[in-house]
Amino acid sequence: MIRVLHASDVHLGKPFGGFPEPVRHRLRQARQDSLGHLATAARAGGASHVLLAGDTFDAETPTRATLRQAVNAMAGHDDLTWVLMPGNHDHLGAAEIWGTLARERPGNVMLAVEAAPMALTAGAVLLPAPCTARAPGRDLTEWMGEAATGEAVRIGLGHGSIRDFRSVEEMGGEGGAVIPPERARLSGLDYLGLGDWHGRIEVGPQTWYSGTPEPDSFKPHRPAGALLVAIPGPGAEVEVTEVETGQIGWTRLTLDLLQGDDPAERLTGALPGLALRDRTMIDIRASGRTGLAARAALERAIAEVTPDFLWAESDLSGLGVLREGGDLALIDDRGAVRDAAEALAAAAEAGDAVAAAALARLYSYAMETQ
Repeated sequence: MIRVLHASDVHLGKPFGGFPEPVRHRLRQARQDSLGHLATAARAGGASHVLLAGDTFDAETPTRATLRQAVNAMAGHDDLTWVLMPGNHDHLGAAEIWGTLARERPGNVMLAVEAAPMALTAGAVLLPAPCTARAPGRDLTEWMGEAATGEAVRIGLGHGSIRDFRSVEEMGGEGGAVIPPERARLSGLDYLGLGDWHGRIEVGPQTWYSGTPEPDSFKPHRPAGALLVAIPGPGAEVEVTEVETGQIGWTRLTLDLLQGDDPAERLTGALPGLALRDRTMIDIRASGRTGLAARAALERAIAEVTPDFLWAESDLSGLGVLREGGDLALIDDRGAVRDAAEALAAAAEAGDAVAAAALARLYSYAMETQ
């Protein structure tokens, strides 16, 4: 029996541009801390090795601190063997990364920088497919089928897509850059661990994408983490257990509202608990239709809870506005302002999102002055 932890796409040093610096710092630190969380998960699951299937580093030239802190973190968990393989972000052409690691790696770190069998244990061999460039343009796992490993367990490690989203014309008629979904069967692998896609995906019983150990988008992926893989022996059924390691949550909250709903109440009921909010990135979206008073209440409720979160953004452009009772009279009962409100209301009810937002703002101003 061999147990390993399969992880990928740690992206140490990811800049997270577009966020305020305090938020960027927290996100970068969470990625650095993820090495420790992976070690804890591996230890708890009885794994002897942590296999990082590419993109351990986000860029070809990470800072000296990023490299040194990664080495120190892995050295601090010397009861585990760490295996690092180049991905498309930290490919073999990134000489600074792999040259530094070759010189400074601790004894419990192995570098999978050649497409050649590597002994993991007395009964298990790793077959890595390190990325040679940002876009290699070919299936780097193809060699695995011809690799002689004797009676050992055969574990493949790759980085890339099993699907090419470009058209045949864009590929110049070539489609060989992707990894065949049946690579494990074709190459006699007991397990194939893949990196590149940031969401965890079961391609087949013996082939998985681990996903990233820390989320980095609002896409509806499985919870961020890694995979504990137990292989009883050559040709035996593999047991794969999903483990969660993510510390920062990325939550997209969508409210689909109907006339008569209380948007503020719906929001309150859907928000994460107070204890989680300071480590949650939240993106609030609203759709459907509601009255001006209800929309204004929703905007106030969002503004009230925004400081609770690590980062918060809202988008109400999909929320249509319905005129109710004396809504427009509350804005003004006559004159140019009332005429503008009437025009905006007509446009909003016809589906104009900009007009709906403008009408809601006009209503809010009117309420503030009363």
